Amino acid sequence: MKRYQEAAAGRRKGKKNTAKLRLAVFGALVLALLSVSIFAEWICPYDPNAQDLSNALQAPSSAHPFGTDRYGRDMLSRVIVGSRTSISSTLILVAVIAVGGTVIGVVCGYFGGILDTVIMRISDICLAFPGLVFAMAIAAVLNGGVRNAVIALAVVSWPKYSRIARSQTLAVKNTDYISAARLAGSSPAGVILRHILPNIGGQILVTAMLDIGTMMMEIAALSFLGLGAQPPTAEWGSMMSGGRSMLQTYPWVVLSPGIAIFISVVLFNLLGDTIRDCLDPRNGNRSAG
Repeated sequence: MKRYQEAAAGRRKGKKNTAKLRLAVFGALVLALLSVSIFAEWICPYDPNAQDLSNALQAPSSAHPFGTDRYGRDMLSRVIVGSRTSISSTLILVAVIAVGGTVIGVVCGYFGGILDTVIMRISDICLAFPGLVFAMAIAAVLNGGVRNAVIALAVVSWPKYSRIARSQTLAVKNTDYISAARLAGSSPAGVILRHILPNIGGQILVTAMLDIGTMMMEIAALSFLGLGAQPPTAEWGSMMSGGRSMLQTYPWVVLSPGIAIFISVVLFNLLGDTIRDCLDPRNGNRSAG
């Protein structure tokens, strides 16, 4: 039995070390991606909005590694600058729905009553519609734009976080350490901030990290449909929409932003999976009670 326990402990330690190594690697790659988006204006080899019709639709070359679009603008520069709009809007959206949904869910789960019933019914209504279709309707009413696309997706995406936070709050609010905190004189806000949120934060964090890729594709989808970023703003979905008619003749106009979306989504998903592995109790991590 002792030998079996030692072997199991060794396997858990190995998984934990592997997860930490993956976290360092994917974290560094995501940090590099974020650095590109932050310093995009200094990295671009050309002015992303400068038009030169004599260089329109040039194939990828040493001068223009990603080619040029119909207006002669350098695609590499526009992809780099577009990362700022695409990534920043995605991170803002995920932060808003994660924080807002978690606060709503914790309050509903902890206090219950009529507030809980009303808000959960509202979330049921939001979940009854296909998310992207509902977001398209809201974005159309708001007349498009990146900000309105973020608002539309936030309106339809918060219920997932509120449901998770509510269920986790219901699971822990009657435990012994929560009861002891109440007997010690902690206020409801103190109990929530010091005891409930630290115990449910891991699952919320993992959900948010895994949602970044999904939200990035949905923002790009709204822009592709003309309900997000508007020309001449460089944004990956809008860039793909502008070149979709040239996919067979000048494919680099569409493939360049498409590959950027693919790489970004993969990196954020891998980072989210790694964080989930690092927080997995079976790898030797335990939540503090």
